[in-house]
Amino acid sequence: MSNRNSSNTNSGIRKLVFTALVMAMILVATSLFRIPVPMTQGYVHLGDAVIFLGVLLLGKRNGALAAGLGSAMGDVLGGYAFFAPCTFIVKFLMAFVCGLIIEKFLGKNENSIEGSEKSVSGGKRRAVEMTAMAAGGLVMVAGYFLGEIPIYGNVGTALAEIPWNIGQFLTGEVVAMLIAVSLSRTPAKKYFSFPL
Repeated sequence: MSNRNSSNTNSGIRKLVFTALVMAMILVATSLFRIPVPMTQGYVHLGDAVIFLGVLLLGKRNGALAAGLGSAMGDVLGGYAFFAPCTFIVKFLMAFVCGLIIEKFLGKNENSIEGSEKSVSGGKRRAVEMTAMAAGGLVMVAGYFLGEIPIYGNVGTALAEIPWNIGQFLTGEVVAMLIAVSLSRTPAKKYFSFPL
C-alpha cells in the first residue's frame, strides 16, 4: 500500500472514530445534564454545546450525523423514544446548517482531514461561528415546533417549548464558544474541520 493510500485510510479511520466519539459525547451531554420542563413533559440539556463543537471538529456531514444519532439515542435511552425520529431530523438539520454556513464563509481547516482554509481574522471567524450556531439553533427551534404539533396534538404545547429551546441552544452556543476558544490555543486545533 502506498503512503497516500495509507494516509487516506488513516484519515478515514480517524474521522469515523471522531464521529463515534462525538456521537457518544452528545448522548452523555443530553442524558446526564438535563433539566425537566414540567409544562411540556420534555427537557432541556447541554447536548447542543457538544453538537456545535462536533460541527467544528467533524464538518457539516459527519457533524450532522453525530448530532442526529447522538441526540436520538439520548431520547431513546431517556424514555422519550417516541420523540427520537423528530429529534434525529431536527438535530441533523441543526448541525448541517451550522456547518454549511461556517464552510461557506470560512472554508475548512487546511491541517484537518477536510481541506483548505480561507484566511479570516479571529474576530470575523468567531462572528461567523456564532452566527452559524444561532442559525442552526433557530432551525432546531422551528423544527421542534413543527414536529411537536403532531406529537403533542396541539399547538399550545409546541409554543410553550419555544423559549426553552431558544435558551437551550443559546446556552449551548456560549459553552461551545468558550471551549472552542480554549481549544484554539492547544495542539488539538489541528484536528478540527473548521479553523478555530
